[in-house]
Amino acid sequence: MTVPDSPVTTVDPVAAATPPSRLSPVRLPVALAMAVAAGLALLLAFPPYGWWPLAPVGVALLAAATHRRRLRAGAGLGFVTGVALFAPLLAWTNLHTGYLPWVLLSLLQAAYLALLGVATAWVSPLVDRFPPVWPVVTGVLWVGQEALRDRTPFGGFPWGRLAFGQDGSPLLRLAALGGAPLVTFAVAVSGGLLVAGLWWLARARRQPTAPRWWVPAAGAGAAVLVLFSTALLVPLGGSARGGSVTVAIVQGNVPRLGLDFNAQRQAVLDNHVDATIELAAQVAAGAREQPDLVVWPENSSDIDPLRNPAAGARISAAADAVGVPILVGAVLSGPEQGQVRNAGLLWRPGTGPDLEQLYIKRHPVPFAEYVPMRDIARMVSKQVDRVRADFVAGTEAGVVRTPAVVLGDVICFEVAYDGLVRDTVTGGAQLLVVQTNNATFDVAEARQQLAMVRLRAVEHGRPALMASTVGVSGFVAPDGRVSDATGFNTRAVVVRQLTLTEGRTLATRIGMLPEVLLAGLAVAALAGAAVLRRRPG
Repeated sequence: MTVPDSPVTTVDPVAAATPPSRLSPVRLPVALAMAVAAGLALLLAFPPYGWWPLAPVGVALLAAATHRRRLRAGAGLGFVTGVALFAPLLAWTNLHTGYLPWVLLSLLQAAYLALLGVATAWVSPLVDRFPPVWPVVTGVLWVGQEALRDRTPFGGFPWGRLAFGQDGSPLLRLAALGGAPLVTFAVAVSGGLLVAGLWWLARARRQPTAPRWWVPAAGAGAAVLVLFSTALLVPLGGSARGGSVTVAIVQGNVPRLGLDFNAQRQAVLDNHVDATIELAAQVAAGAREQPDLVVWPENSSDIDPLRNPAAGARISAAADAVGVPILVGAVLSGPEQGQVRNAGLLWRPGTGPDLEQLYIKRHPVPFAEYVPMRDIARMVSKQVDRVRADFVAGTEAGVVRTPAVVLGDVICFEVAYDGLVRDTVTGGAQLLVVQTNNATFDVAEARQQLAMVRLRAVEHGRPALMASTVGVSGFVAPDGRVSDATGFNTRAVVVRQLTLTEGRTLATRIGMLPEVLLAGLAVAALAGAAVLRRRPG
């Protein structure tokens, strides 16, 4: 009997660590198509599309594409998913600054999904050896990836977190228990359940005579339904014993969209002053309810009203006319020459600015509000010189006390950062306020930001509002429902009575703990996979 020559082979540690019944990874061209589809599915989960059920599908596609891949292939597939997600999701960043900032930011964010692809490929021996842990491992890896992306570099950029695409989903309610990290975990676990169910089904097809071969797949599908159904049982809203407050949002609009909105500073200020005086006239005529507070958006006064008497006089005229304090979004000079501050400043009728109720933005946006390593950045793009003065970060939480209500003020992108919002609530905030300027972006960005406001309202059991120069502005109830949302690139004034709530949600009380625990489990999963890779057989 002749034995054919056998080719020389090397031991695959992944294969050695898995049972003989394992499935091979999907073919690379198929995996590449799955990676692209994963990014597009994730994209469609976010506003303005809002097809939130596609988020678990995207997670499942990426997990299946990278399973049992070499690490280099896992990185490549994750990167492809990241580009398919972030390039269109962040397309609003290229509207007025050219393509380079958009391309660089999209590629940077995609690099974090490349790391996720590496991690998913790395843990293949673990989930092959213990299939029931696949959904949980998928969930913790996503939380770990987002925890890293939210903080690095230069303070991170949390846009595109799985949680921020669930504003219409039952899973949003989980924010009251564990904030955005728990919502992300639940979405990713759902995706892990989907891929595990399909994988077990495919394995069962190889053993069709096995009794009850369909049970694992059916169980995974049922678990997804149970997860979403259970989320509906989470109570929302907090205790409604905090009284009520009537608030007016003034969306003054700008003469024209684009980066030169700040060249129209006087016109933008006048728009907000005139709209507020018109509101005062409507109140006097009985056509509108008298507000307790008026909120203007970020950049409503890019002329420093503390140093420019004419600007200060215009704001005082508006406050005196309406008869209540105005929270003004102002750009203030200083504290040193060549520096500025992005502020929320309470302006009282009769007395003017209340410098004790002043919030300075704590997280200025790198390369937009300040330029790190300016000399090096200029070599990449001279666009950085558009930022002539660096914004200086504040140090205190945005707790602003008005006669009617204690505000938790954050400015623009700060709403994406867990700790910045939570600090205001633990500081006593009864109403969450997001002052923003979307004049350099588009309606997609504004709706994505409003989805974050919805999550924050649920997370902390507080009513919330978003006030934008151009839209979208609106109010959000503690259960996430949106009221009086305005159009984009239009002038609008909306007035609403809000019921205030007391107490703190579990998410507010425990803060970062869910993220720390879940990210710790991600590290443990990576370590467990390393052990299996070193012990073949």
